[in-house]
Amino acid sequence: MIATLLSGVRNDILFTFLAMTFNKGGILGKTFSEKILGLKAGKEVQAGEVVTVSPDYILSHDNSAAIFEEFKKLGTRNVKCPQKLVIILDHVVPASSEQYALNHKIIREFVAEQKIQNFFDIFFGICHQVFSENGFALPGKLILGADSHTTSYGAFGAFAAGIGRSEVASLWATDEIWLRVPETLKIEIEGKLPSGVYAKDVILKIIGEEGADRANYRAVEFTGNAIKEFSLASRLVLANMAAEIGAKNGYFEPDEKVLQWLKERAREKFEVITSDPDAKFEAVLKYDISSLEPQVACPHTVDNIKPVSEVEGEEFHQAVIGTCTNGRFEDLEVAARVLKGKKIHPKVRVLVIPASRQEYLFALKKGILEILVSAGCVILNPGCGPCLGAHQGILAPGEVALSTANRNFRGRMGSRESKIFLASPATVAASSIEGKITDPRKFL
Repeated sequence: MIATLLSGVRNDILFTFLAMTFNKGGILGKTFSEKILGLKAGKEVQAGEVVTVSPDYILSHDNSAAIFEEFKKLGTRNVKCPQKLVIILDHVVPASSEQYALNHKIIREFVAEQKIQNFFDIFFGICHQVFSENGFALPGKLILGADSHTTSYGAFGAFAAGIGRSEVASLWATDEIWLRVPETLKIEIEGKLPSGVYAKDVILKIIGEEGADRANYRAVEFTGNAIKEFSLASRLVLANMAAEIGAKNGYFEPDEKVLQWLKERAREKFEVITSDPDAKFEAVLKYDISSLEPQVACPHTVDNIKPVSEVEGEEFHQAVIGTCTNGRFEDLEVAARVLKGKKIHPKVRVLVIPASRQEYLFALKKGILEILVSAGCVILNPGCGPCLGAHQGILAPGEVALSTANRNFRGRMGSRESKIFLASPATVAASSIEGKITDPRKFL
């Protein structure tokens, strides 16, 4: 009967109809990743299969100059789908050397030559925040980017994954790529965040428990009652750092908070895609955060996690509050609440990096930046800055940093003889007052 009714219907439309029909009935039992990659491939797929797909958007940043060199080697003059490219300059902005200035020049000329409309120069901020603010990060979209923290957009219900520069160059030329459909780990988070504990502490705890390679080439789906209470900014922290568990992509089921935020930002129509109730997960990892205390990632790996009580008293020289992980208004406001009416320890320098121009302006209008400056912080322009060790706060040999960023690998922020600790904005702010790692709860 169904075959008769659907005779003559295009195969891709037929597959979409059948996928929606059977999934609603619980027959196929697909995960989000299996569904979206199946829809993009035009066929039913299972975890472990390799499919050929075409992404909705392709992200790159300052590395676009290096990608352009790979693109030229392919012998193709023109980008196949320039409307899909989103290029955001953020890693070293403004340029800190002649070489970086040349890279930016190459990118601007490439953008003009290829008539790429989605170009954001040094004025806008960090790529992941700018990409989201400008309505590219949408539910049900397939987003690939030349940055490992492209996983951030899973906070909006997208399949978002980081890929290599050569793969991006090939995508520019062909608009196609092979992807392996990942198995999925479900992480159920229950309970209520205690005072002084934040999303950053939650994801650090998970990474410490599971290890940096637990989710290698797997999808991670965050769920549970606690997640429903998390703000979008907090969900972005978890999705961003899903990369630090090795995840191919992180995912949150979009709810009213997400849809409301996208209401004035979405640049095109989208469809919410969710895992089926009987979807097959590789494992279900359960966490109760009700008694969680502030966490700290210790040198030189992100999964070297300890409760703040075990590292209290560790002295440091430089603090960083911000970046694509914790540079939104919510994060800056928490830091300001801790620092209001207080002063930074004289042996510590504190760098504050809003995630974008929009976040910078909002914090400015709300008086948050005034509080931070009055406490002794240095406000940097929105960008990656010291996070990648390229400029604006490079560490010298023997120096120690406490940062809200997402990585603490040896040499990440400068000298390989330096050390980096990672923590929440509250922990970093409180520690900056005392000049040594301290529990932020005493200031809240």
